[in-house]
Amino acid sequence: MYDSTAALLRRLRTASVVFGCVVVFGTVGYFLVGHGKWTVFDCFYMTLITLSTVGYAEVLVGMDDIFVARVLTATLIVLGSGTLVYFVSTITAFIVEGDLQGILRRRKMNRTIDALSGHAIVCGAGSTGRHVIAELLSVGHPCVVVDIDGAILAELEAEHGREIPHVVGSAIDDHVLQRAGIERAAIVVAALTDDKENLFITITARAFNQTARIVAKCVEPTTERKLRRAGATSVVSPNYLGGMRMASEVLRPQAVEFLDRMLRDQGDKKIRIDEVTIPDGSKLAGRALSSTAIRDAGALVIAARLPSGEFVYNPPGTMVLEAKMALIVLMELKDLKSLRDAVANDRMA
Repeated sequence: MYDSTAALLRRLRTASVVFGCVVVFGTVGYFLVGHGKWTVFDCFYMTLITLSTVGYAEVLVGMDDIFVARVLTATLIVLGSGTLVYFVSTITAFIVEGDLQGILRRRKMNRTIDALSGHAIVCGAGSTGRHVIAELLSVGHPCVVVDIDGAILAELEAEHGREIPHVVGSAIDDHVLQRAGIERAAIVVAALTDDKENLFITITARAFNQTARIVAKCVEPTTERKLRRAGATSVVSPNYLGGMRMASEVLRPQAVEFLDRMLRDQGDKKIRIDEVTIPDGSKLAGRALSSTAIRDAGALVIAARLPSGEFVYNPPGTMVLEAKMALIVLMELKDLKSLRDAVANDRMA
């Protein structure tokens, strides 16, 4: 869709330039053959009614006495009429086919993307990427979708009933990632079906953005190490996760159903497992978990990741909090932002 619109836009520009040149040629021609006895506007008007073949009488007085003027008129009729038809048909194509509306929508979307910062870029809206997009939209995280197939993106917007910022193009193209705001993004998800393409996206994204969290999809297990070396923060294997899910369905079906319902719940009460990090210089550092208001805010602390990288599962109330410690919490989404703001502004001590 993007390519066809660009081609039609180039066609319109060409038609406009050619038509403008013909109008200028006719206007200047009449003025010169008349040796200045006709005004520029009269010459311009004569050119337009000649090109449009509306059949008005000649407005240039004494034109019938100038043979060259008649030759010029005949030339404009033969050569200029086709140009006008081409110009009008191109404009009609914009209106009838909706391309003009598409261009205006694309420009509006570009402005929306340009205003984003700290957003997620999801490369690939296929069988894996569409689930990533659905979760980002569900939790209200701003995102830009990149896919080479405009029809898939249109289907995605229809499915969610809303406009989703997107770029139609190949995610392995530097310019496409730049249009998606790669320099300002906080998260990049490489979810294409080909490991080589995901590897290329990872390399490109890391070159443009040194701090973004890059999550890459991996089909072949041997590619995981390459993706991490290329700059991926995390690598996810759908085949491995699918196998683990099937095993969990056999061994612990109730726990799987709980997690499944939690993720699929689209009601007002959305519950997620998320994380809250204790910032540097926080008054919470050095305090026992039970002496803070974190649990009173509705957060069930199910684990803690220490600055060393070690995890403490089901931490006791006596656990002493540290700066840069990440608390893994189970709570409602509507309360999560408030908790993060309170922790960041030392209102939980």
